[in-house]
Amino acid sequence: MSTHSSADRHIPVLLNEVIAALSPKAGDIIIDGTFGAGGYSRAILAAGATRVLGIDRDPAALAAGEAMGVSGLTLRGGVYSGMEALAADAGLSPIDGVVLDIGVSSMQIDDAVRGFSFQKDGPLDMRMSSDGASAADVANRAGEGLLADIIFHYGEERRSRAIAKAIVTARKSKRFETTMDLVAVIESVMGRGRPDQIHPATRTFQALRIFVNDELGELSRGLEAAERLLAPEGRLAVVTFHSLEDRIVKRFLAARCGRQAGPSRHLPDVKSAAPSFEPITKGAEGASEDEVARNPRARSAKLRAARRTAAAAHKPDTTFSGPRISQQELGR
Repeated sequence: MSTHSSADRHIPVLLNEVIAALSPKAGDIIIDGTFGAGGYSRAILAAGATRVLGIDRDPAALAAGEAMGVSGLTLRGGVYSGMEALAADAGLSPIDGVVLDIGVSSMQIDDAVRGFSFQKDGPLDMRMSSDGASAADVANRAGEGLLADIIFHYGEERRSRAIAKAIVTARKSKRFETTMDLVAVIESVMGRGRPDQIHPATRTFQALRIFVNDELGELSRGLEAAERLLAPEGRLAVVTFHSLEDRIVKRFLAARCGRQAGPSRHLPDVKSAAPSFEPITKGAEGASEDEVARNPRARSAKLRAARRTAAAAHKPDTTFSGPRISQQELGR
């Protein structure tokens, strides 16, 4: 399967809604922090923006993007939480919009060699880049307690402890090398499931992918980077696909739009920072029935968008909703 054909088949989720939220116009410089197959970037330029900075940590996505030869598109390799330095390196300012499409791309799932899919046999990798520990490293080296925490917190899997125990038992006789190695162990605990249910490996694969790529930490840092980088009236649009991601975006925008809970009468009166964003979307926007029919991946997608005010960026949030698990704990 060529990268080009995968990109051609890729359908950007909530594309019309994202373009409406960003409202690109001539002279605008917009960052597509999760470039992927470039669907948002091309649509943003077609809608009138002058420049788009596409960021991706996946070398395959960048190579495919370079091959597109799209006028006005600048590509940089890296994580979107580093958008400030990447924009400066590209000589782009001020920034009028940022769009983030969180999670794994359809091209990565479709490529069995990347190891993201429990439906395709391939190396148990799951890294969006080539750096750091792979999913196989986690499955083969993490302690039972750490595995259970990863699967429970990042996969919201109720049977996390049983799955972690089965993984540790299985690896004593054979290392985990492939996606199907892991699927077999999960099915030994969960059963094969019915056709009308989600696959029993869904949550565990999600959890390992999120941990391997530090996706939730990256999202928190990326939102704060966008807040610092966006010019007044600049727009932020974020598409998420599950509750863990959406919860982070929802809480971030609630705090930055001044909608957090009021101070307790039992605590000192601390002056709140001025709102750094104002909402564009009312809550989260979902896909239409027509879009879901065309693209089932859109079923769980949610868009939240906000407009930057002239107020200073808030202090970084030092609280993180997930467990603080370091990859050093894997004993590499």
